[in-house]
Amino acid sequence: MMTRLSPFFVLLAAILWGTTGTTQALAPETAHPIAIGATRLAVGGIFLLFLILIFGKFNFTNWPIRETIFASLSMALYQPLFFTAVSITGVAIGTVVAIGSAPILSGLIEWSLLKIRPSKIWWLSTCLSIIGCLMLFGTKESVYVDPVGIIMSLGAGLSFACYTLISRNMVVNHSSLSVVAVVFTLSAIFLLPLLFMFDMSWIMSVQGVGVSLQLGIMATGIAYLLFAKGLIHVSSSSAVTLSLAEPLTAAILGVFIVGETLNSTSWFGMFLLMLGICILIWAPKSSSNQKELEQAHI
Repeated sequence: MMTRLSPFFVLLAAILWGTTGTTQALAPETAHPIAIGATRLAVGGIFLLFLILIFGKFNFTNWPIRETIFASLSMALYQPLFFTAVSITGVAIGTVVAIGSAPILSGLIEWSLLKIRPSKIWWLSTCLSIIGCLMLFGTKESVYVDPVGIIMSLGAGLSFACYTLISRNMVVNHSSLSVVAVVFTLSAIFLLPLLFMFDMSWIMSVQGVGVSLQLGIMATGIAYLLFAKGLIHVSSSSAVTLSLAEPLTAAILGVFIVGETLNSTSWFGMFLLMLGICILIWAPKSSSNQKELEQAHI
């Protein structure tokens, strides 16, 4: 039962991530995107630690210290890399390169390290989703390709791919709640110095508190907990492809809440994105590939 539900956990996590852009648009004007990202991790980490205190899920026995540090660094690096890339090369290009490169990088890393060759279904789903993402974002603004911004975007995609791969290895042997709580708390600590570089007075306003709680609890704490639960029975490469539901959700919210308009190309891109995700979710899983997945460790 849990095996069948796992892709939907990942999908629901991506949908919650997709609310991030709309929520940030409602933040006070003085809130810097990088400061919002750091605050998001801090609130998410505290929320997850609070859940551990309630449910008593934490166990230090045989805890993977090295993997925890690498996963935390990957998540901490993703925030400034992504926001810097977007500020340099624009929202469209920055988002497409970061989100679009993550599934490919994840599949290549999984192939080289775990010796799990991506299936034809995964390639079809990923290609359709990435093309859909390109069509969805490619028409939103004039294209400006900055080499530094592209490198930053690729770094963000690699960071997310690494976080997913390492986390998947951790949740096989430890509770999902414990893993995400420790990783996000440590990530928040790594990003703590950034909070002293920006004006944080916005967080004391009612609007700032609301945005911080939404991003920290829903779009980070609950979202990554669902993502971690899904990773138990979903490969890291498939999980990252399913995560492309994030820009899909953001686009839908932009239309119905923010009032944005999409042309026919963007709507067709949205259709391809949905088609790619549906193919990956409903594709039959071979028993040999599933067994290989369950036994894979870094």
